[in-house]
Amino acid sequence: MAPPHGDKSAKVKEEAAAAAVSSLDNRSISTILFIVAMQTEALPLVKKFQLTEDLNSVFPKGVPWVRFYGNYKGLAINIVCPGKDPALGVDGVGTVSASLVTYASVQAFRPDLIINAGTAGGFGAKGASIGDVFISSEVAFHDRRIPIPVFDIYGVGSRKALATPNLLKELNLKVGKLSTGDSLDMSPMDEASIIANDATIKDMEGAAVAYVADLLKVPAIFLKAVTDIVDGDKPTPEEFLENLAAVTSALDRTATQVVDYISGKCLLEL
Repeated sequence: MAPPHGDKSAKVKEEAAAAAVSSLDNRSISTILFIVAMQTEALPLVKKFQLTEDLNSVFPKGVPWVRFYGNYKGLAINIVCPGKDPALGVDGVGTVSASLVTYASVQAFRPDLIINAGTAGGFGAKGASIGDVFISSEVAFHDRRIPIPVFDIYGVGSRKALATPNLLKELNLKVGKLSTGDSLDMSPMDEASIIANDATIKDMEGAAVAYVADLLKVPAIFLKAVTDIVDGDKPTPEEFLENLAAVTSALDRTATQVVDYISGKCLLEL
């Protein structure tokens, strides 16, 4: 029996959408958008890629967001940071700033790929060490607790990152799940959620970037360098600040290798 007209129409639309996605996946990557929370983390990459700060910003007047742009090995590179809080002068870390700059940057620059690069806490029990750079296989929130059916799943917001098996093999990167929350410390309730997320690393932006990327249908990967061992003996703030400069250098090296590998390839080749 032939399917009803509505079913056939829906099937045609699904096939057309799948064909469009396949066509995009086969197209060479030309534009990369880096979302980086702290300018300390971004500046080594800016120097490496010889990028220029955009002094005539396309972003709304008055926002502190900072963009660096240029071309590197045939790729248009944009690095966007939330910038400094106008009142306090500290980096605009966390999920709110990350969501805003990701949305505005995708709208402005139409990237083929988002790379959320930054530092993170790691769990020694899951094999993380100071200076390790992970590529995340999956991201989720650990501090959006909504104990109502279905809303609880929405709160966790688990999303897969773009699969990059060839990139992983070429660069021999560590892989782990990333859990995101708006606090640097870890409360007992956060810890329970992180364990439930099976996370190896935790940050303050990744899942927010993933949410926007998924919403706007832009593939995303997440590069996270470990500054502190969350389940270790040292206080997190102390260990984070102590290792930030050295770990940022490790992140810079790996991010450069990732971009070098991406150059000239399409999404399906990653």
